[in-house]
Amino acid sequence: MLDLLADIEENDGELTDEFLAQLEITNEELAEKSEGYLAIIKQREALDVQIKEEIKRLQAMKKANDNLVSRLKNSLLNAVNIFGEFEVGLVKFWTRKSTSVYVEDVNSLPKEFKVVKVTESADKKEIAKALKSGEEIEGCSLQTNFNLKIG
Repeated sequence: MLDLLADIEENDGELTDEFLAQLEITNEELAEKSEGYLAIIKQREALDVQIKEEIKRLQAMKKANDNLVSRLKNSLLNAVNIFGEFEVGLVKFWTRKSTSVYVEDVNSLPKEFKVVKVTESADKKEIAKALKSGEEIEGCSLQTNFNLKIG
């Protein structure tokens, strides 16, 4: 089982027909493979939790780093504003003038100055209710799914 898992990982997780055949559970292998699969599932779920925590840790580290960089840049900008352009070694510090548009209230703008973005998504809750009550909706159907429960 571990060798098969290692082979699948070497293949970047892509399941070939050969791998799928090896993963199939026959009646003779039911107990053994079920136990093996359960052990791997628990291990991988634990790994997912660790990965999720590491992502959170790295995101917090990035945020702290971004904040530090922003503060340092603001300090240099303040120095340029107070002392004017200056050079330290081969590095020159100065400001560049730019213009940006500030809009106080988008809703008060005339139409020619607005861009309307519309996104549509299916209201699956309402579709399910309608289908369950017998209504037919083209392209929609109720699907029965069987989700694995381990207890």
